[in-house]
Amino acid sequence: MLSLKNSLAVLKRTNALLEGHFVLSSGLHSYNYIQCAKLLSQPHLASKICLSLSKKIKKKFKKIDLILSPAMGGIIIGYEIGKLLKKETIFCERVSGKFQLRRGFKIKKNSRVIIIEDVITTGKSSLECVKLIRKSKAKLIGFACIIDRSDKKSLKIKKKIISQIKLNIPTFKKNELPNSLKNIPITKPGSRHLK
Repeated sequence: MLSLKNSLAVLKRTNALLEGHFVLSSGLHSYNYIQCAKLLSQPHLASKICLSLSKKIKKKFKKIDLILSPAMGGIIIGYEIGKLLKKETIFCERVSGKFQLRRGFKIKKNSRVIIIEDVITTGKSSLECVKLIRKSKAKLIGFACIIDRSDKKSLKIKKKIISQIKLNIPTFKKNELPNSLKNIPITKPGSRHLK
C-alpha cells in the first residue's frame, strides 16, 4: 500500500492540494481544498492512489456487491475502485437538489453496498447516498474515499471511513472565520451548488 508520505507527494505533484479561502460543498470555510479532479487528470499517478485504496477496502470488507458513488466527485473514483475490485459500480446524481438513481441504475434488495467518494468532510453527500440504499432495502457496509478531511465536530457519519489519506485541515462556519481567512478572497470550487 502507498504510504501517507507518498500519497501526499502525488497530491502535491498533481497540484490537487490548494491553498486560499474556500467554501466547501458542505458550506464550511477552509484554508485548503483538495481538487481531486487535478489528481485524476493524471491517471498514471492517480492509479497508485486508487490501487492502494482498493487494497484497504478489500482487506476491510470481504463481500461487496455494489459500489455507489455520488456525482460528480465520486464517479471516477468509484469506477476505478470497481475496476480493481471487479465490482459493479453505479452513481447517483442530483435532480432538483436531491440524489437520485438515473440512467437505469438500480440497487438490488439485500445487496451489500459501499459508498465511495473523492473527499469526505462532513459526510453529507455520503449520507444522502445512504437514503437510496435504505430505500432499496439493501445493506450499507461502509464508506471509503481518497481523502478523509473530516473532524469529530463536523462529521455526520458514525461508521469508520476507509481512506487513502487522512488530513486534519480545520474548517470554519461562516460566522466563526478567523481574521486571517476573512482577508483572503473566497473561491467556491465544488459542484454541489452549480446551476
